[in-house]
Amino acid sequence: MTKQKDSLLASELRTVVTRLIKKLRKQSSTADKLSLTERSIIALLDKHGELLPNELAAMEKITTQSMSQILSKLLQMDLIKRRISETDKRKAIITLSDAGRTLLYQVRSERNEWLNKALEATCTAEEKELLKRAIGPLTKLVDFD
Repeated sequence: MTKQKDSLLASELRTVVTRLIKKLRKQSSTADKLSLTERSIIALLDKHGELLPNELAAMEKITTQSMSQILSKLLQMDLIKRRISETDKRKAIITLSDAGRTLLYQVRSERNEWLNKALEATCTAEEKELLKRAIGPLTKLVDFD
């Protein structure tokens, strides 16, 4: 592919992915209760089980002070739990509460339901297969630093 075609592909892909993300964000009334960063923290805790506040801050690329404020809000909303490390009493370990997990799964369910309906209404079997094959290359893009 030529450099110009690569550039056009990058632009078109960015545009369509951005529009899809915006559509997906609108498909969950539950998600409106939290900021994008707060939802991301909940998803990280679901994926990793437990994390230290500084680990979450590094993953989200925000300061530990900002993370502390966000965690306080999530704790107040009963979406996370905080416990003191048994090995190092200076460290707090953050986990997802049952309410946080329920919220996360509800948001995912609402968005998956919309996306499934959209796929059924707009895509042929061949197009669905093409999208399925595109997941691998798209995942490589997401994982690229």
